[in-house]
Amino acid sequence: METLFAILVGILFSAAIYLLLSKQSVRVLLGIALLGSAVNLLLFTSGRLTREIPPIIAAGLDALPNNTANPLPQALILTAIVISFSFFAFLLVLTYRAFQELGTDNTDEMRLAEPKNEPMPPTGY
Repeated sequence: METLFAILVGILFSAAIYLLLSKQSVRVLLGIALLGSAVNLLLFTSGRLTREIPPIIAAGLDALPNNTANPLPQALILTAIVISFSFFAFLLVLTYRAFQELGTDNTDEMRLAEPKNEPMPPTGY
């Protein structure tokens, strides 16, 4: 099962990188969302996919039993979900405002700050 998830993580990472290399900002936004999902699945897979008891110390014990689940990947996934969602929301608003102001989502057409008829800067000194 872990091999299947490892292959799925590879497919998600490759699809995310493909979308991130696009000129359309909406595709870049979807690539970032897909990259966040791939990272979350990678962290989930690294925490082992076995059915174990929850990481709760029972009454009368001083330490966790040996067959408990590792709580660290679970905490990392929750943190990564919150961070990726907030980053996605920020980029969604940024992309929407850029589309409102410029009328396009093509990153090549968004070069308003660069003058069109200026000579190229020197390549060496």
